[in-house]
Amino acid sequence: MGRVQLFEISLSHDRVVYSPGEPLAGTVRVRLGAPLPFRAIRVTCTGSCGVSNKANDAAWVAEEDYFNSSLSLADKATAPTSFEGPFGKIVHQVRAAIHTPRFSKDHKCSLVFYILSPLNLNSIPDIEQPNVASATKKFSYKLVKTGSVVLTASTDLRGYVVGQALQLHADIENQSGKDTSPVVASLLQKVSYKAKRWIHDVRTIAEVEGAGVKAWRRAQWHEQILVPALPQSALPGCSLIHIDYYLQVSLKAPEATVTLPVFIGNIAVNHAPLSPRPGPGLPPWAPPLVVPSAPPQEEAEAAAGGPHFLDPVSLSTKSHSQQQPLLATLGSVPGAPEPCPQDGSPASYPLRPPLCISTGATVPYFAEGSGGPVPTTSTLILPPEYSSWGYPYEAPPSYEQSCGGVDPSLTPES
Repeated sequence: MGRVQLFEISLSHDRVVYSPGEPLAGTVRVRLGAPLPFRAIRVTCTGSCGVSNKANDAAWVAEEDYFNSSLSLADKATAPTSFEGPFGKIVHQVRAAIHTPRFSKDHKCSLVFYILSPLNLNSIPDIEQPNVASATKKFSYKLVKTGSVVLTASTDLRGYVVGQALQLHADIENQSGKDTSPVVASLLQKVSYKAKRWIHDVRTIAEVEGAGVKAWRRAQWHEQILVPALPQSALPGCSLIHIDYYLQVSLKAPEATVTLPVFIGNIAVNHAPLSPRPGPGLPPWAPPLVVPSAPPQEEAEAAAGGPHFLDPVSLSTKSHSQQQPLLATLGSVPGAPEPCPQDGSPASYPLRPPLCISTGATVPYFAEGSGGPVPTTSTLILPPEYSSWGYPYEAPPSYEQSCGGVDPSLTPES
Protein backbone atom coordinates (compact mmCIF):
# COMPACT_ATOMS: atom_id res chain seq x y z
CA MET A 1 0.00 0.00 0.00
CA GLY A 2 1.31 3.43 -0.90
CA ARG A 3 0.78 6.69 0.86
CA VAL A 4 -2.42 7.40 -1.09
CA GLN A 5 -4.81 4.53 -0.37
CA LEU A 6 -7.97 6.22 -1.73
CA PHE A 7 -8.42 9.18 -4.03
CA GLU A 8 -11.83 9.47 -5.69
CA ILE A 9 -14.63 11.84 -6.71
CA SER A 10 -18.33 11.30 -6.03
CA LEU A 11 -21.29 13.49 -6.96
CA SER A 12 -24.09 14.31 -4.55
CA HIS A 13 -26.98 11.83 -4.55
CA ASP A 14 -25.09 9.72 -7.13
CA ARG A 15 -26.40 11.86 -9.97
CA VAL A 16 -24.91 11.47 -13.43
CA VAL A 17 -27.06 13.77 -15.64
CA TYR A 18 -27.15 17.56 -15.35
CA SER A 19 -28.48 20.55 -17.28
CA PRO A 20 -26.47 23.65 -18.31
CA GLY A 21 -26.37 26.19 -15.48
CA GLU A 22 -27.19 23.61 -12.82
CA PRO A 23 -24.90 23.46 -9.74
CA LEU A 24 -22.58 20.48 -9.62
CA ALA A 25 -21.88 19.35 -6.04
CA GLY A 26 -19.87 16.43 -4.78
CA THR A 27 -17.02 15.20 -2.62
CA VAL A 28 -13.34 14.46 -3.15
CA ARG A 29 -12.18 11.69 -0.77
CA VAL A 30 -8.54 11.16 0.17
CA ARG A 31 -7.30 8.41 2.48
CA LEU A 32 -3.61 8.23 3.30
CA GLY A 33 -1.53 5.42 4.71
CA ALA A 34 1.28 7.80 5.67
CA PRO A 35 1.86 11.55 5.73
CA LEU A 36 1.97 13.05 2.23
CA PRO A 37 3.61 16.42 1.59
CA PHE A 38 1.57 18.42 -0.94
CA ARG A 39 1.36 21.89 -2.41
CA ALA A 40 -2.34 22.02 -3.32
CA ILE A 41 -5.44 19.94 -4.11
CA ARG A 42 -7.21 21.27 -7.18
CA VAL A 43 -10.59 20.29 -8.60
CA THR A 44 -11.63 21.33 -12.10
CA CYS A 45 -14.79 20.80 -14.11
CA THR A 46 -14.38 20.65 -17.88
CA GLY A 47 -16.46 20.07 -21.00
CA SER A 48 -15.00 19.51 -24.45
CA CYS A 49 -15.48 17.88 -27.84
CA GLY A 50 -12.91 16.02 -29.91
CA VAL A 51 -13.09 14.66 -33.47
CA SER A 52 -10.72 12.23 -35.19
CA ASN A 53 -10.09 11.12 -38.78
CA LYS A 54 -10.10 7.47 -37.71
CA ALA A 55 -12.73 5.45 -35.85
CA ASN A 56 -12.15 4.87 -32.12
CA ASP A 57 -8.99 7.02 -32.13
CA ALA A 58 -8.43 9.52 -29.32
CA ALA A 59 -5.80 11.45 -31.28
CA TRP A 60 -8.10 14.40 -32.00
CA VAL A 61 -7.51 16.49 -35.12
CA ALA A 62 -10.11 19.08 -34.06
CA GLU A 63 -11.15 20.12 -30.56
CA GLU A 64 -13.28 22.75 -28.86
CA ASP A 65 -13.85 23.57 -25.18
CA TYR A 66 -17.20 24.49 -23.64
CA PHE A 67 -16.30 25.32 -20.03
CA ASN A 68 -13.46 25.04 -17.51
CA SER A 69 -14.44 25.95 -13.99
CA SER A 70 -14.58 24.64 -10.44
CA LEU A 71 -17.49 22.69 -9.04
CA SER A 72 -20.28 24.42 -10.98
CA LEU A 73 -21.31 25.12 -14.55
CA ALA A 74 -21.60 28.82 -15.27
CA ASP A 75 -24.95 29.95 -16.61
CA LYS A 76 -23.28 31.56 -19.62
CA ALA A 77 -21.24 28.48 -20.52
CA THR A 78 -22.09 26.63 -23.70
CA ALA A 79 -22.74 23.04 -22.69
CA PRO A 80 -24.02 20.78 -25.48
CA THR A 81 -25.55 17.41 -24.70
CA SER A 82 -23.07 14.58 -24.05
CA PHE A 83 -22.38 12.35 -27.04
CA GLU A 84 -20.10 9.45 -27.99
CA GLY A 85 -19.47 8.26 -31.54
CA PRO A 86 -16.79 6.37 -33.46
CA PHE A 87 -15.15 9.55 -34.80
CA GLY A 88 -15.67 11.94 -31.89
CA LYS A 89 -17.35 12.60 -28.58
CA ILE A 90 -18.54 15.34 -26.24
CA VAL A 91 -17.25 14.67 -22.74
CA HIS A 92 -17.87 16.47 -19.45
CA GLN A 93 -15.86 15.50 -16.38
CA VAL A 94 -14.60 16.54 -12.97
CA ARG A 95 -10.90 16.17 -12.29
CA ALA A 96 -9.01 16.36 -9.01
CA ALA A 97 -5.26 16.44 -8.47
CA ILE A 98 -2.94 16.42 -5.49
CA HIS A 99 0.11 18.46 -6.44
CA THR A 100 3.15 17.25 -4.48
CA PRO A 101 6.56 18.86 -4.05
CA ARG A 102 9.05 18.78 -6.88
CA PHE A 103 10.30 15.34 -7.98
CA SER A 104 7.35 13.63 -6.24
CA LYS A 105 4.51 11.96 -8.11
CA ASP A 106 1.26 13.91 -8.40
CA HIS A 107 -1.98 12.01 -7.80
CA LYS A 108 -4.97 12.44 -10.08
CA CYS A 109 -8.52 11.14 -10.40
CA SER A 110 -11.50 12.00 -12.58
CA LEU A 111 -15.23 11.34 -12.87
CA VAL A 112 -17.30 11.65 -16.05
CA PHE A 113 -20.77 13.16 -15.78
CA TYR A 114 -23.35 13.84 -18.48
CA ILE A 115 -25.03 17.00 -19.71
CA LEU A 116 -28.55 16.96 -21.14
CA SER A 117 -29.46 20.20 -22.86
CA PRO A 118 -33.05 19.28 -23.82
CA LEU A 119 -34.10 19.86 -27.41
CA ASN A 120 -37.63 21.23 -27.36
CA LEU A 121 -39.24 20.09 -30.60
CA ASN A 122 -41.78 22.90 -30.34
CA SER A 123 -38.99 25.41 -31.05
CA ILE A 124 -38.53 23.98 -34.58
CA PRO A 125 -40.70 25.77 -37.17
CA ASP A 126 -43.62 23.76 -38.59
CA ILE A 127 -42.70 20.75 -36.46
CA GLU A 128 -46.37 19.82 -35.99
CA GLN A 129 -47.08 19.81 -39.73
CA PRO A 130 -47.33 16.53 -41.66
CA ASN A 131 -44.21 15.44 -43.49
CA VAL A 132 -44.97 14.65 -47.16
CA ALA A 133 -42.77 13.88 -50.16
CA SER A 134 -43.48 12.36 -53.57
CA ALA A 135 -41.45 10.97 -56.47
CA THR A 136 -42.38 9.76 -59.97
CA LYS A 137 -40.21 7.20 -61.74
CA LYS A 138 -40.58 6.47 -65.44
CA PHE A 139 -39.07 3.22 -66.72
CA SER A 140 -39.08 0.73 -69.58
CA TYR A 141 -39.94 -2.97 -69.46
CA LYS A 142 -40.36 -5.76 -71.97
CA LEU A 143 -37.95 -3.84 -74.21
CA VAL A 144 -40.55 -1.58 -75.88
CA LYS A 145 -43.10 -0.79 -73.20
CA THR A 146 -42.94 2.13 -70.79
CA GLY A 147 -44.65 2.90 -67.54
CA SER A 148 -44.28 4.92 -64.35
CA VAL A 149 -44.65 4.60 -60.60
CA VAL A 150 -45.77 7.41 -58.30
CA LEU A 151 -44.46 6.96 -54.74
CA THR A 152 -45.82 9.27 -52.03
CA ALA A 153 -44.80 8.97 -48.37
CA SER A 154 -45.89 10.94 -45.33
CA THR A 155 -45.57 10.94 -41.54
CA ASP A 156 -47.92 12.40 -38.98
CA LEU A 157 -45.29 14.78 -37.52
CA ARG A 158 -41.83 16.08 -38.27
CA GLY A 159 -40.38 15.44 -34.79
CA TYR A 160 -40.52 12.68 -32.19
CA VAL A 161 -39.21 11.71 -28.77
CA VAL A 162 -37.94 8.38 -27.47
CA GLY A 163 -40.74 5.84 -27.22
CA GLN A 164 -43.08 7.70 -29.55
CA ALA A 165 -44.52 5.93 -32.60
CA LEU A 166 -43.66 7.40 -35.98
CA GLN A 167 -46.77 6.84 -38.10
CA LEU A 168 -45.91 6.14 -41.73
CA HIS A 169 -48.26 6.20 -44.71
CA ALA A 170 -47.16 5.31 -48.24
CA ASP A 171 -49.24 5.56 -51.40
CA ILE A 172 -47.91 3.68 -54.46
CA GLU A 173 -49.53 4.00 -57.87
CA ASN A 174 -48.22 1.48 -60.39
CA GLN A 175 -48.96 2.83 -63.86
CA SER A 176 -47.39 -0.11 -65.69
CA GLY A 177 -47.98 -3.74 -66.57
CA LYS A 178 -45.13 -4.91 -64.32
CA ASP A 179 -45.30 -5.64 -60.59
CA THR A 180 -43.09 -3.53 -58.33
CA SER A 181 -40.57 -4.82 -55.82
CA PRO A 182 -41.39 -4.71 -52.09
CA VAL A 183 -41.52 -1.25 -50.51
CA VAL A 184 -38.97 -0.57 -47.75
CA ALA A 185 -39.02 2.17 -45.09
CA SER A 186 -35.81 2.91 -43.16
CA LEU A 187 -35.13 5.26 -40.26
CA LEU A 188 -31.62 6.58 -40.93
CA GLN A 189 -29.16 8.38 -38.67
CA LYS A 190 -26.44 10.53 -40.20
CA VAL A 191 -23.69 11.81 -37.87
CA SER A 192 -21.33 14.40 -39.38
CA TYR A 193 -17.89 15.01 -37.84
CA LYS A 194 -15.89 18.11 -38.76
CA ALA A 195 -12.23 17.11 -38.83
CA LYS A 196 -10.01 18.39 -41.65
CA ARG A 197 -13.11 17.79 -43.74
CA TRP A 198 -16.60 16.53 -42.95
CA ILE A 199 -16.79 12.80 -42.18
CA HIS A 200 -20.27 11.24 -42.41
CA ASP A 201 -21.37 8.10 -40.58
CA VAL A 202 -24.75 6.76 -41.81
CA ARG A 203 -26.63 4.02 -39.94
CA THR A 204 -29.96 2.32 -40.43
CA ILE A 205 -31.73 2.46 -37.08
CA ALA A 206 -34.89 0.55 -37.98
CA GLU A 207 -36.27 -0.98 -41.16
CA VAL A 208 -39.68 -2.30 -42.18
CA GLU A 209 -40.59 -3.99 -45.46
CA GLY A 210 -43.99 -4.16 -47.15
CA ALA A 211 -45.29 -6.11 -50.10
CA GLY A 212 -45.02 -5.02 -53.73
CA VAL A 213 -47.78 -3.52 -55.88
CA LYS A 214 -49.35 -5.48 -58.71
CA ALA A 215 -49.49 -4.16 -62.26
CA TRP A 216 -52.02 -1.39 -62.89
CA ARG A 217 -52.89 -1.18 -59.22
CA ARG A 218 -52.77 1.50 -56.56
CA ALA A 219 -51.90 0.48 -53.02
CA GLN A 220 -51.60 2.07 -49.58
CA TRP A 221 -49.28 1.01 -46.79
CA HIS A 222 -49.69 1.94 -43.14
CA GLU A 223 -46.90 1.18 -40.65
CA GLN A 224 -45.21 2.59 -37.58
CA ILE A 225 -41.68 2.72 -36.21
CA LEU A 226 -41.15 3.12 -32.48
CA VAL A 227 -38.35 5.63 -31.86
CA PRO A 228 -35.62 3.85 -29.86
CA ALA A 229 -33.15 5.50 -27.49
CA LEU A 230 -31.27 7.88 -29.79
CA PRO A 231 -29.15 11.02 -29.37
CA GLN A 232 -31.00 14.25 -30.08
CA SER A 233 -30.89 15.93 -33.48
CA ALA A 234 -28.30 18.59 -34.31
CA LEU A 235 -26.49 18.69 -30.90
CA PRO A 236 -26.99 22.47 -30.54
CA GLY A 237 -23.94 24.24 -29.13
CA CYS A 238 -21.42 21.91 -30.79
CA SER A 239 -19.83 23.01 -34.07
CA LEU A 240 -17.81 19.81 -34.67
CA ILE A 241 -20.54 17.14 -34.54
CA HIS A 242 -24.01 17.30 -36.12
CA ILE A 243 -26.77 14.64 -36.13
CA ASP A 244 -29.55 14.32 -38.71
CA TYR A 245 -32.35 11.77 -39.01
CA TYR A 246 -34.27 10.77 -42.13
CA LEU A 247 -37.09 8.44 -43.03
CA GLN A 248 -36.38 6.89 -46.42
CA VAL A 249 -39.11 5.03 -48.34
CA SER A 250 -37.94 3.24 -51.47
CA LEU A 251 -38.61 0.69 -54.20
CA LYS A 252 -35.80 -1.30 -55.81
CA ALA A 253 -37.67 -2.07 -59.03
CA PRO A 254 -38.36 0.35 -60.45
CA GLU A 255 -35.86 2.42 -58.51
CA ALA A 256 -37.76 5.16 -56.67
CA THR A 257 -36.94 6.85 -53.37
CA VAL A 258 -38.42 9.61 -51.22
CA THR A 259 -36.66 11.00 -48.15
CA LEU A 260 -38.33 12.79 -45.25
CA PRO A 261 -36.24 14.69 -42.68
CA VAL A 262 -37.31 14.04 -39.09
CA PHE A 263 -36.11 15.45 -35.78
CA ILE A 264 -35.44 13.50 -32.58
CA GLY A 265 -35.78 15.63 -29.44
CA ASN A 266 -36.33 15.48 -25.71
CA ILE A 267 -39.53 17.50 -25.32
CA ALA A 268 -42.47 16.23 -27.37
CA VAL A 269 -44.56 18.24 -29.80
CA ASN A 270 -47.53 19.59 -27.88
CA HIS A 271 -49.68 20.59 -30.86
CA ALA A 272 -52.19 18.44 -32.67
CA PRO A 273 -51.09 17.54 -36.21
CA LEU A 274 -52.52 19.77 -38.90
CA SER A 275 -53.32 18.63 -42.43
CA PRO A 276 -55.72 19.21 -45.29
CA ARG A 277 -58.99 17.33 -45.25
CA PRO A 278 -58.23 13.66 -46.05
CA GLY A 279 -59.98 11.46 -48.55
CA PRO A 280 -62.12 8.47 -47.62
CA GLY A 281 -60.35 5.57 -45.96
CA LEU A 282 -57.14 7.54 -45.18
CA PRO A 283 -55.75 8.58 -41.78
CA PRO A 284 -56.26 12.25 -40.87
CA TRP A 285 -52.60 13.12 -41.57
CA ALA A 286 -52.31 11.30 -44.92
CA PRO A 287 -51.79 13.26 -48.15
CA PRO A 288 -54.82 13.87 -50.38
CA LEU A 289 -55.67 11.39 -53.09
CA VAL A 290 -53.76 11.69 -56.35
CA VAL A 291 -55.82 11.18 -59.49
CA PRO A 292 -53.72 8.95 -61.75
CA SER A 293 -53.07 9.62 -65.39
CA ALA A 294 -54.17 7.26 -68.17
CA PRO A 295 -51.99 4.20 -68.85
CA PRO A 296 -49.85 4.04 -72.01
CA GLN A 297 -51.73 3.42 -75.22
CA GLU A 298 -50.22 -0.05 -75.71
CA GLU A 299 -51.61 -1.15 -72.34
CA ALA A 300 -55.07 0.36 -72.72
CA GLU A 301 -56.80 -2.94 -73.27
CA ALA A 302 -55.07 -4.64 -70.33
CA ALA A 303 -55.84 -1.73 -68.05
CA ALA A 304 -59.48 -1.68 -69.10
CA GLY A 305 -59.95 -5.23 -67.87
CA GLY A 306 -58.11 -4.66 -64.57
CA PRO A 307 -59.17 -2.97 -61.33
CA HIS A 308 -59.55 0.80 -61.36
CA PHE A 309 -56.78 2.93 -59.85
CA LEU A 310 -59.16 4.71 -57.48
CA ASP A 311 -59.86 1.45 -55.64
CA PRO A 312 -56.59 1.16 -53.71
CA VAL A 313 -55.61 -2.03 -51.97
CA SER A 314 -53.87 -2.29 -48.59
CA LEU A 315 -50.31 -3.64 -48.53
CA SER A 316 -49.22 -6.12 -45.88
CA THR A 317 -45.96 -5.90 -43.93
CA LYS A 318 -43.43 -8.65 -44.65
CA SER A 319 -40.78 -7.92 -42.01
CA HIS A 320 -39.94 -5.43 -39.25
CA SER A 321 -36.50 -4.99 -37.68
CA GLN A 322 -37.91 -4.02 -34.28
CA GLN A 323 -38.43 -7.51 -32.95
CA GLN A 324 -39.08 -6.48 -29.34
CA PRO A 325 -41.51 -3.70 -28.41
CA LEU A 326 -39.64 -0.63 -27.23
CA LEU A 327 -42.25 0.01 -24.56
CA ALA A 328 -41.16 -3.06 -22.63
CA THR A 329 -37.55 -1.86 -22.83
CA LEU A 330 -38.41 1.56 -21.45
CA GLY A 331 -40.43 0.06 -18.66
CA SER A 332 -37.42 -1.90 -17.42
CA VAL A 333 -35.30 1.21 -16.89
CA PRO A 334 -35.54 2.49 -13.28
CA GLY A 335 -36.96 5.97 -13.25
CA ALA A 336 -37.73 5.94 -16.97
CA PRO A 337 -40.61 8.06 -18.30
CA GLU A 338 -44.05 6.63 -18.69
CA PRO A 339 -44.46 4.64 -21.95
CA CYS A 340 -46.36 6.29 -24.76
CA PRO A 341 -49.95 5.28 -25.49
CA GLN A 342 -50.67 2.75 -28.20
CA ASP A 343 -52.19 5.40 -30.42
CA GLY A 344 -48.74 6.86 -31.04
CA SER A 345 -49.20 10.07 -29.05
CA PRO A 346 -46.10 11.16 -27.14
CA ALA A 347 -45.53 10.08 -23.57
CA SER A 348 -45.86 12.63 -20.80
CA TYR A 349 -42.57 13.05 -18.95
CA PRO A 350 -43.23 13.82 -15.26
CA LEU A 351 -39.47 13.87 -14.60
CA ARG A 352 -36.53 14.75 -16.81
CA PRO A 353 -36.42 13.76 -20.47
CA PRO A 354 -34.27 10.70 -21.18
CA LEU A 355 -30.68 11.06 -22.35
CA CYS A 356 -28.99 8.86 -24.92
CA ILE A 357 -25.33 9.60 -25.68
CA SER A 358 -24.18 6.89 -28.08
CA THR A 359 -24.68 5.60 -31.61
CA GLY A 360 -23.41 2.11 -30.77
CA ALA A 361 -25.34 -1.15 -30.93
CA THR A 362 -25.78 -1.08 -27.14
CA VAL A 363 -27.00 2.41 -26.35
CA PRO A 364 -26.37 3.92 -22.88
CA TYR A 365 -29.77 5.24 -21.82
CA PHE A 366 -30.26 7.55 -18.82
CA ALA A 367 -33.39 8.58 -16.97
CA GLU A 368 -33.92 10.57 -13.80
CA GLY A 369 -32.46 8.95 -10.69
CA SER A 370 -29.19 7.63 -9.37
CA GLY A 371 -26.77 5.15 -10.89
CA GLY A 372 -25.01 4.78 -14.18
CA PRO A 373 -26.05 4.00 -17.74
CA VAL A 374 -28.55 1.26 -18.47
CA PRO A 375 -28.03 -0.62 -21.76
CA THR A 376 -31.05 -0.94 -24.01
CA THR A 377 -31.85 -3.58 -26.61
CA SER A 378 -32.22 -1.24 -29.56
CA THR A 379 -30.10 -3.09 -32.12
CA LEU A 380 -28.88 -1.03 -35.04
CA ILE A 381 -28.71 -2.37 -38.60
CA LEU A 382 -25.48 -1.22 -40.21
CA PRO A 383 -25.31 -0.96 -44.00
CA PRO A 384 -22.48 -3.27 -45.16
CA GLU A 385 -20.80 -0.61 -47.27
CA TYR A 386 -20.26 1.58 -44.19
CA SER A 387 -19.99 -0.76 -41.19
CA SER A 388 -16.59 -2.22 -42.10
CA TRP A 389 -14.87 1.06 -42.93
CA GLY A 390 -12.05 2.12 -40.62
CA TYR A 391 -11.84 5.41 -42.49
CA PRO A 392 -14.51 6.71 -44.86
CA TYR A 393 -12.47 8.07 -47.74
CA GLU A 394 -15.66 9.16 -49.46
CA ALA A 395 -18.70 10.52 -47.65
CA PRO A 396 -21.91 8.48 -47.95
CA PRO A 397 -24.65 10.02 -50.08
CA SER A 398 -26.00 13.33 -48.81
CA TYR A 399 -29.71 13.77 -48.26
CA GLU A 400 -29.84 17.55 -47.87
CA GLN A 401 -30.51 18.11 -51.57
CA SER A 402 -33.76 16.17 -51.33
CA CYS A 403 -34.70 17.69 -47.99
CA GLY A 404 -34.77 21.39 -48.76
CA GLY A 405 -37.21 22.11 -45.93
CA VAL A 406 -34.70 21.41 -43.14
CA ASP A 407 -34.16 24.33 -40.75
CA PRO A 408 -30.82 25.89 -41.85
CA SER A 409 -29.87 26.54 -38.20
CA LEU A 410 -29.89 22.78 -37.57
CA THR A 411 -27.83 21.83 -40.66
CA PRO A 412 -24.02 21.45 -40.56
CA GLU A 413 -21.83 23.64 -42.67
CA SER A 414 -20.91 22.19 -46.03
